[in-house]
Amino acid sequence: MFLKRPITVAICIAGMYTLPVVGQQTDTTSLPEVVVTAYPGSQSLVGLPASAAVITQRQLQLQPGNTLVPALNTVPGIRMEERSPGSYRLSIRGSLLRSPFGIRNVKVYMDEMPLTDAGGNSYLNLMDPGSIRSVEVLKGPDGSLFGANSGGVVLLRPFATADTGSVTLGLQGGSYGSLQQRVGWDEQFGKVSSHIYQAWQQSDGYRDNSRMRRLYLQSIQQWRYNERNSLKLLAFYSDLGYRTPGGLNAAQAEANPKAARPATPTLPGAVTQKAGIYNRTFQAGLVHEANITASLKHVVSVSGATTHFENPFITNYEARDENTGAVRTYFSLHDKSIGSTYYDWNLGLEWQQTGTDIINYGNNAGKRDTVQAADQLTARQQFYFTRFSFRFPFRLTLEAAASLNYFRYTFGNDSTATQTRRFSPQLMPRLALSYRITNFMAVRTSVSRGYSPPATAEVRASDNVINTALQAENGWNYELGFRAGDAHNRYWLDASAFYYRLDDAIVRRLRDDGTEFFANAGGTDQKGIELQGMLWIVAPSSPGWVRGLQLNSAFTLSDFNFRDYKSGAADYSGKQLTGVPKHVVVTGVQLLLPEGFYLFAQHNYTERLPLNDANTAFADSYHLVQCKAGWSRGRMMIYAGVDNLLNERYSLGNDLNALGMRYFNPAAERNYYAGVTYKW
Repeated sequence: MFLKRPITVAICIAGMYTLPVVGQQTDTTSLPEVVVTAYPGSQSLVGLPASAAVITQRQLQLQPGNTLVPALNTVPGIRMEERSPGSYRLSIRGSLLRSPFGIRNVKVYMDEMPLTDAGGNSYLNLMDPGSIRSVEVLKGPDGSLFGANSGGVVLLRPFATADTGSVTLGLQGGSYGSLQQRVGWDEQFGKVSSHIYQAWQQSDGYRDNSRMRRLYLQSIQQWRYNERNSLKLLAFYSDLGYRTPGGLNAAQAEANPKAARPATPTLPGAVTQKAGIYNRTFQAGLVHEANITASLKHVVSVSGATTHFENPFITNYEARDENTGAVRTYFSLHDKSIGSTYYDWNLGLEWQQTGTDIINYGNNAGKRDTVQAADQLTARQQFYFTRFSFRFPFRLTLEAAASLNYFRYTFGNDSTATQTRRFSPQLMPRLALSYRITNFMAVRTSVSRGYSPPATAEVRASDNVINTALQAENGWNYELGFRAGDAHNRYWLDASAFYYRLDDAIVRRLRDDGTEFFANAGGTDQKGIELQGMLWIVAPSSPGWVRGLQLNSAFTLSDFNFRDYKSGAADYSGKQLTGVPKHVVVTGVQLLLPEGFYLFAQHNYTERLPLNDANTAFADSYHLVQCKAGWSRGRMMIYAGVDNLLNERYSLGNDLNALGMRYFNPAAERNYYAGVTYKW
């Protein structure tokens, strides 16, 4: 019955917001209220008129330390995939159609610094999970403060402890040659707080040709030079390299799931071509915050990034050099009043430019051969935004916001003149209401417009053709929601229902030689229900052997279909959206024991999903069970866990519409890990 009707389970249980620090004695009367800082000024999640989720540091501690995948997948509406170590895809509400790998159509920020470049690419796999304190997710299009997107916004809050003069060491190892080492140092020098973080991660991978290595360095330096003003430096360097085993067809995956993509009569295999991704990126930014008065502040962020990217693939060897500059600035007027009505006002702009030099060579067994194509692309985007929020005395919050978005790209090479493609300015409005029935119960509604121009990797995909016909996708999202909790945070429920009508949806297509290109699919109808909540069955710090017992669950119903999609003679109108399962249920149980011991288990049920636009091939449903046990006392934390406890055969990341029906990237069988963290 659980398999057929997961919604009945999700309605009875509820998500993951107020997990306690493992091993720490916590008074139930002081469990912290969850706040969202994505909008200027912290806001209580209960009354926020938006679909949002917060993954706290406490929650991240319960997951394996070497990946963000299981933690992000606890948020309904999010699907994060891992085709092999280091190869991630992230979607919010079904945007995987645009992602051969990586992230499209979602804006990602670190603090006030955009990680998504002007060309729409986000290299989330560069980040080390241990460098992140918390993650905030805004689901659905929100251009009010963050510009062009049609999926949502992800904000990463970098980790920095409040303890001065502290050093934290971490070491984790596991199956398939998995190893992660971490060092963090925090110190206070007068008015300057300093945080330096270094991590090394490696894995030999479950499949052939799936080895991964990553060096990560991060620095956060903040100078509070007077009571009102501060200057912060954010910088990181990441050197990532991983092999890509490639997709298998159903028969190959069944015969040997560890195999890499084999050779065909016309093309060599992944091992021969040493297929992989190599990315060296340095990014840095300065953030200045000036509190002009008690209710008015100004924030400005200036950042830049440089990336060297190489991708030896089956059919070619691509090398890219990318350079990005960005400025983000805004004024925030908050907690002002007109009589008994309080209001906030934000006004600002963001500007970005990314220049990309791309050269495609022949791939001679992992080495560059003759030049096949070369192009230079420069993407520029800018937007102006404003937002008003009114909190009326009768428990009603009204939010009205809009951004005006500009986007263009230029392209050319040594043999052709530079050309420019300009997209007409686009207004992205958002109107939202939230009404607090009680202090801990609220209903909300919103309407917003989504808009997302094609990314650089879509304009010039692996077929090496500049696609000037590609249009921006856009649409309107309508949403209703409900939140409820209690004064002690003993339980929590967050529910939302939405209808997103998207036009000119961008989808991935393949040519006969296996290279990809992108096209507009006409439109999609995306109707969904998302439920998330939490229940303390036994309150934390209770006496006896069971010091706390928490149940949490997240349920996603995605009724996503192509509305008007024709490709040649084929008509896919009415078909289920490719790569999106209709039902996903993620359920977790946390047990707190005496002396700082704890147990945590998580179950992920994902229903079958279509692998091609015609809906003639599907990936089977699967049950993924993960468990972790640990002990935390004082400065020491020791833990061990198991992934894929049921030893399921499944693919955590599929190649959609793959040539030769090579859809499957088999995930690892049952595997184990253990680690220790020490702080002094």
